[in-house]
Amino acid sequence: MITLKNFRQFITDTLRIILKGDRLYYAWVGFLVLLIAIGAAAYLGQLNSGLIVTKMRDQVSWGFYIGNFTFLVGVAAAAIMLVIPAYIYDWEPIKEITILGEMLAISALIMCLGFVMVDIGRPDRFWHIIPLVGRLNWPQSMLAWDVIVLNLYLLLNWFVVTYLLFCAYTERHYVKKLVLPLVLLSIPMAVSIHTVTAYLYNGLAARPFWNSAILAPRFLASAFCSGPAILLILLQILRKTTKLSIKDEAIFKVAELMAYTMGFNLFLTAAEAFKELYSGTEHMVYFQYLLFGLKGHTTLVPYAWASILCGLAAFILFLVPRTRTNWVTLNIGCVLIYASVYIEKGMGLIIPGLTPDVLGDIYVYRPSFTEIAVAAGIFATGFLVFTLMLKAAVPMMLGEFTISKGQPPQGAPPQKA
Repeated sequence: MITLKNFRQFITDTLRIILKGDRLYYAWVGFLVLLIAIGAAAYLGQLNSGLIVTKMRDQVSWGFYIGNFTFLVGVAAAAIMLVIPAYIYDWEPIKEITILGEMLAISALIMCLGFVMVDIGRPDRFWHIIPLVGRLNWPQSMLAWDVIVLNLYLLLNWFVVTYLLFCAYTERHYVKKLVLPLVLLSIPMAVSIHTVTAYLYNGLAARPFWNSAILAPRFLASAFCSGPAILLILLQILRKTTKLSIKDEAIFKVAELMAYTMGFNLFLTAAEAFKELYSGTEHMVYFQYLLFGLKGHTTLVPYAWASILCGLAAFILFLVPRTRTNWVTLNIGCVLIYASVYIEKGMGLIIPGLTPDVLGDIYVYRPSFTEIAVAAGIFATGFLVFTLMLKAAVPMMLGEFTISKGQPPQGAPPQKA
């Protein structure tokens, strides 16, 4: 019978696992802690002086922070690329690694919330949106919806991961009637977090570049490309550095699904470009600034075309079975699609949506050192969370660290949790 004592021992032993490791593990964790310290120092400077230390101004009030937030929401939502084939189609090779996608979602959501917090000019007033303490202004505010869905999705993934690892630790099979509904619930929840994020942009009628009905499906399509791209590389690293059994067919199936979402993403991007360029209205000025430059300002042009070309190249590599199942071209495709979506969600989404401003002036925005240092600290925090979760999860998933064994034996045969 599961008791509170068992759970306390689970927490204690988990802490014991993550505090022990080889030199490479300590070096990696130390490097991440150093980046977090640098980011914290930069953020303290921002708190002291205000957002003036960033390059954001009245003309460009969203920048590097919100660009990273938007991208990482997509990474978090991409966990359903494993959930759907695993639990909707009951495909066993992917079902065994679904927990890794949920752990990636947890890390991405923590980074999302971090970027939102550092973008707040007066974080001391954050309590105003806390339910019961402040006034969340729900359901009128889209920001309120975003706060709710992001935190609910984080709690959902945290509970599922903790419960599955606890069952593996106590050598008990999980209760399917409890886990399956929660895992299936994560599908609409994952869709909702990126849809609501898209609505934050889409609902601003005074920003024509964002005021498009297909913005939400574009967000989802790009998310289902970039998130799995990160996951595919992580799965290969884990297969080489741990005893986890990750089958080739699972990796190649995710790559095949990515090919479909890439094609849909490119189609939606082309549809939006056609609408803007063919109509030729005054609102085309934002798209023109992004793709061709405006009034001699061509800062975004190389980034825009790099994003498009990287996306097209990655789509071709993933569409052709021969290159999709070749490890070299597969990994090149992952890097290309990651770069394509990352540029699109930053330089290709936020800046042209705000430039030129309502008076026609062009403010050239580039992230300051403070923004880059703070962002590095937040990314390091997410990497650290994912590293620590993996450090504890892998031996539990393999059956090497359980309540009866007490410590992971050397060379123990893998077992299913």
